[in-house]
Amino acid sequence: MSEVKIIGVVGGGQMGAGIAQVAAVHGVDVWLHDVDPLALSRASSSISSSINRFVSKSLLSQGAGADALKRLRFTSNLEDLRHADFIVEAVVESEEVKKNLFVKLDQIAKSSAILASNTSSISITRIASSTTRPRQVIGMHFMNPPPVMKLIEIVRGADTSDETFIATKALSERLGKVVITSQDYSGFIVNRILMPMINEAFYALYTGVATKEDIDTGMKLGTNHPMGPLELADFIGLDVCLSIMRVLHAGLGDNKYAPCPLLVQHVDAGRLGRKRDIGVYEYGKEPRSTKSSSRL
Repeated sequence: MSEVKIIGVVGGGQMGAGIAQVAAVHGVDVWLHDVDPLALSRASSSISSSINRFVSKSLLSQGAGADALKRLRFTSNLEDLRHADFIVEAVVESEEVKKNLFVKLDQIAKSSAILASNTSSISITRIASSTTRPRQVIGMHFMNPPPVMKLIEIVRGADTSDETFIATKALSERLGKVVITSQDYSGFIVNRILMPMINEAFYALYTGVATKEDIDTGMKLGTNHPMGPLELADFIGLDVCLSIMRVLHAGLGDNKYAPCPLLVQHVDAGRLGRKRDIGVYEYGKEPRSTKSSSRL
């Protein structure tokens, strides 16, 4: 396909807003969609604040920041994505929700458009099967937060064409990212390795091996991780971690991927992490850590 000029992003949460920001900063016009106007308002404020921080740290010129903001459009009408060359969804990590969305995107998007999912664990092959263009469906997994993290994990479904892969890789590199490629297996690369580590940290806490502070300090100072696994789980969202563990357990059929009962209990109690101000840790206005790590 020709160079991507317009990107559609579906989902105005942290990931969707971050993806939209990255695209706009790198010279691509963006339509950011969310069904909730309040989510779009929050996304607009979040992107503006983030770009201003980059400018204040001299990581982005004032002119470049202003130009990026001009490339952003916000809409609650999915039809506005019909002119996009490339669409990335960043909605809730639910196969049913994603497949229903891809049915709609398949009907709306122009015939040449690539449809990408930012899923962190769900089968691209199954998502693609809900469309009439499975050759043009691909996984494009940004790490969190997208404006900071350098990695994109590209996932090829069973029918993803070479042309779609080449175009997605070229776009990822245009956005300043390093690309790794995964086959379409549960959890892909990053979460296949990361989530069992987080789950084992919950088991260590659950069985009384150590306190949460000592578990996290041990991994930070003992293995040079910027965040401990329990703090990282809070950052990602414990509900997201649990969802991925369940995908791994169901998809790989091995009990070593069974979610820790303590993780399940936290989610059942609504202790979802930073987004709820309580998870493994309790949070006030100031976050526990401002450092980045390889994240969902």
